[in-house]
Amino acid sequence: MASAKYIFVSGGVTSSLGKGIISASLAKLLQARGFSVTIQKFDPYINIDPGTLNPYEHGECYVTDDGAETDLDLGHYERFLNVPTSQANNVTTGRIYHSVITQERQGAYLGKTVQVIPHITDEIKRRMLLLGQTGEFDVVITEIGGSVGDIESLPFIEAVRQLRWELNPNDSVVIHLTLLPYLKAAGELKTKPTQHSVKALSESGVQPDILVCRSEYPIPAEMRKKIALFCNVAPNAVIESLDAETIYDVPLLMKKEKLDERVIKKLKLTSKQEVNLDSWKEFLGRLKNPTEEVKIALVGKYVELPDAYKSIIESFIHAGAFNECKVKLKFIQSEFITAENVHTHLEGMDAVLVAPGFGERGFEGKLEAIRYVREGQIPFFGICLGMQTAAVEFARNVLGLQDAASTEMNPSTPHPVIDMMEEQKSITQKGGTMRLGSYACDLKRGSKAYQAYGKGHIFERHRHRYEFNNKYLQAFEEAGMHATGVNPDTGLVEVIELQHHPWFVAAQYHPELKSTVLNPHPLFVRFIKAAITYSKNRNK
Repeated sequence: MASAKYIFVSGGVTSSLGKGIISASLAKLLQARGFSVTIQKFDPYINIDPGTLNPYEHGECYVTDDGAETDLDLGHYERFLNVPTSQANNVTTGRIYHSVITQERQGAYLGKTVQVIPHITDEIKRRMLLLGQTGEFDVVITEIGGSVGDIESLPFIEAVRQLRWELNPNDSVVIHLTLLPYLKAAGELKTKPTQHSVKALSESGVQPDILVCRSEYPIPAEMRKKIALFCNVAPNAVIESLDAETIYDVPLLMKKEKLDERVIKKLKLTSKQEVNLDSWKEFLGRLKNPTEEVKIALVGKYVELPDAYKSIIESFIHAGAFNECKVKLKFIQSEFITAENVHTHLEGMDAVLVAPGFGERGFEGKLEAIRYVREGQIPFFGICLGMQTAAVEFARNVLGLQDAASTEMNPSTPHPVIDMMEEQKSITQKGGTMRLGSYACDLKRGSKAYQAYGKGHIFERHRHRYEFNNKYLQAFEEAGMHATGVNPDTGLVEVIELQHHPWFVAAQYHPELKSTVLNPHPLFVRFIKAAITYSKNRNK
């Protein structure tokens, strides 16, 4: 007997259909019915995790409290459910093979030939069931990355087939997400891609219970019947998923389509309470009916792919709705900013955020952007490298240390105001070796950070190798740049703030990773408030 119910979400026809959003939306609906739900993502790529991937390849690397570098979909899971994820919520093919090969090297298979079946699929199944066996969750939703038919996905689909056979019939559901393309020349939606996708899944031994069909246009009743007939599902199990104004509309759209009802009926679950989405609807009401509007520049080096800053973008949405304010983001490639043109890039902005990143490309442009907002008294927020850049800019242009730099950018700088952390200097492996996960921070009473949080002791998530060099701390503080957040165990500077500036705050940690729909991050909330105030004063 299974200790939890399992929902498997696969996708076909094309990638980027929104499996993560559908999974998070269904989880939200089940949570609103009183169930304890978690979501896990199984990615078919061979990297151990996305930590070593270029953001242009995979979007942002999302970091959990326990220090796992994971897929950005885990960010959606946390933002929708308001529940932290962990190492166990993201598994890659690389992690599976690494585990099996390690066991083989240790002699665990007693000389047997190690094969995809049963050894790889057994390890996949073990991981699929892991969270459900803790006793914490009523329902575990497992999203299978990639598309059905991809060679990389085959072991995961096979593992689902085996689990379906091993579990009781009412303990699992397979939801398959497909595309109904609209052919303009024909003037109609086409079902063939969906039929072929379901056929490919069925040939692998997995018959979907529910189809979620992405479409730009409503699906006629007759077409739903046709899809149900050809794909061997019940007519009421064909769910329409139209393009939404915002991803936060999707739970309500799925409720309207009765996706949660179909699932709980198949799993023979009984709702613990009436569906309660009042706070969610309240958030949507504020999001769609703003009374204010601000223009904020996001200065970064990966701006061509907004997914590289996914959590930051979503944090602006959460905090914007909290302030009943529409945040219009302007993405600016820092590589193109110079001392001569910085005003043309940032003129008219109500606030500027300098984003995280690695490497020296675009670093000088970030320095110019920070100098512009510091001197212009424009609200500023720096995150991770954004904080480090703010320290370098201050050292050069206020303290007069002309060659000040981070040793990441200039290893031979005479003024390493940002230096590699001591424990990082002996590390040669790149994957999973940064300062990762949740660490404590003590905030100075009276600081802007303290006012934002409303308390002096916080925990935030980190992902970095370099830190502020405390040898320069006294000089910084005497010149008006204060360390207002410090790690109580190591003395690491976590937050810096500039005195005599309306809002100049920078954090070594990543506040965006803890912002959710129901709990917008306090630093983003205060940053947007500062932008609103600046905008009103500027337009007087």
